[in-house]
Amino acid sequence: MIKSLLIANRGEIACHIIRTARRLNIRTIAIYSAADRQALHAQLADKAVPLYSVGKEAFSATDTYLNHALILEIAKAEGAEAIHPGYGFLSENAGIARKVSDAGLIFVGPSADAIAAMGSKSQAKQLMSEAGVPQLPGYHGADQSVATLQKHADEIAYPVLIKASAGGGGRGMRVVQSSSEFAEALASVKREAKAAFSDDQVLLEKYLPNARHVEIQVFSDSQGNCIHLHERDCSIQRRHQKLIEEAPAPGLTEETRQAMGEAAVNAAKAINYSGAGTVEFLYQDGEFYFLEMNTRLQVEHPVTEFITGLDLVEWQLRVASGEALPAQQDDIKRQGWAMEARINAESGAPDFLPSTGTITHLAWPQDEQVRVDAGFRSGDRISVYYDSLLGKVICHGSCREEAAARLSAALAQLKIVGIDHNASYLGAIVDTAAFRRGDVTTAFLQKHHEAIAASLATRAMSQPQTRAAASDTASLTSHAGHHAGDWGALNAWRTQQSEASRRYHLDALYLSPRFAGGTPSPATLPEALSGAGHAGEAQRHIRAPLPGRVIALQVKAGDKVEAGSALLVMEAMKMEHTLRASHDGVIAELHCNEGDMVQPDQLLMELDA
Repeated sequence: MIKSLLIANRGEIACHIIRTARRLNIRTIAIYSAADRQALHAQLADKAVPLYSVGKEAFSATDTYLNHALILEIAKAEGAEAIHPGYGFLSENAGIARKVSDAGLIFVGPSADAIAAMGSKSQAKQLMSEAGVPQLPGYHGADQSVATLQKHADEIAYPVLIKASAGGGGRGMRVVQSSSEFAEALASVKREAKAAFSDDQVLLEKYLPNARHVEIQVFSDSQGNCIHLHERDCSIQRRHQKLIEEAPAPGLTEETRQAMGEAAVNAAKAINYSGAGTVEFLYQDGEFYFLEMNTRLQVEHPVTEFITGLDLVEWQLRVASGEALPAQQDDIKRQGWAMEARINAESGAPDFLPSTGTITHLAWPQDEQVRVDAGFRSGDRISVYYDSLLGKVICHGSCREEAAARLSAALAQLKIVGIDHNASYLGAIVDTAAFRRGDVTTAFLQKHHEAIAASLATRAMSQPQTRAAASDTASLTSHAGHHAGDWGALNAWRTQQSEASRRYHLDALYLSPRFAGGTPSPATLPEALSGAGHAGEAQRHIRAPLPGRVIALQVKAGDKVEAGSALLVMEAMKMEHTLRASHDGVIAELHCNEGDMVQPDQLLMELDA
């Protein structure tokens, strides 16, 4: 067994790895950026080493958790035998896996060759095609010219999904509804892919609007054993980011489960895979199609652990140490049902913008059948440099109905003060009749948005502080004008954020934060990303809706623009956000440059009518 382990990650997954390693008597070494100097993972490990030197603080992922040369240097200096990459960051980088091996250390994951084979979505699709796994119509060729990609997209017929070939975690993906939208969407995907994966090659797929996302957890060892640990359904997504996952998948026949499991095992065997991996499929109308293989542990792996009684991190460490799989296929039994909700730091509907700041109070739910994987506590600060995941609430039940009821209750118990979060929204999804029926697809949020809105209002009014303040809502009804529509008139308690103060305020009409004085922040109104002002007025001053970096300016002073035109692109918490013109006009003046870090409400440009 490995004796010392460096964890090249942060947050809840780093904490999970540290706890499992400690149980196995493995010495742990954490690394941390300047933004994470007080982070939980750094305090849990036997030793924590900064990813910067005195006087040269480093914050960005590129300078810290993606700085493989520095991480290898630290691993050698601290006597680590192995490096566990967790998920994200370096976990699916074949070059890094090879460098770790060349340095005489163990990479806790598959071989560099296996990562390379499946890390390229194009190559993976070719391998799966040769293995006889059904494929969606698409293009994954080497010619990456805009003209060629546009031609193939038109031939596939819209809607079409543009996907980063080296991508993962839902990043570097856009659904394109028409030919006229293709060029702008392609440019956005390529930018995001280059920044996240250092590779801007893309592939195209026919987009299935009513598909389900079903994936199979596989595990292999170096002795040639390979098994699957049943399936998960991850269909509840927004912007291709998973929100709620469950195991097993509802409504599948045993024949389909078996066929998917066999296809996933065959995929792993085809590339001599070793370690934990996930083979993802799209499922619609009784048929399944290969989507991609993730050569790492998935964020949603706890639901598999709940229904199998296994610790997948322990399995990873044992396989990396050269041991055979601890069990065979016939030993893996399903036990009940599990569901997971990802708790993110973000504002509410309709924008879901990343939220930063200090967590002044955090109380996770507690129950024998509720598990919390978290990397944050009260007093921790959420920065703009990394993704928005705060933690995961995972619940188990004897059946799906029991698991769903338990998850709904756990999300209601969760208390977070100081930043915005999505727990109430997730609870509202779980409470809808469609979710309880198992009527889940990747289009769930769009299809059932009215039911979610009603559920959200019901949950909000069930909170004691909301009921107590309900009589105050009458004074706010005069503001209803520009909030008519699907998400209008929802009662909800929102965390108030401004430079001066932070307080709770019953907001009967706005779904976004308000300053303590009661007036909405222009940067947090639902119209912010389209540049619209109050009551739909044209907005001359274009301000930052959230903290982040300006990564692309689409206009210059003097340019004429039409309503809906892209003005600039911001990046925050690994996601792109495009600001668009609310009306026809002329760019009067720019107040930012590409690469600038900007703060909420900061003036970015002026647009004359």
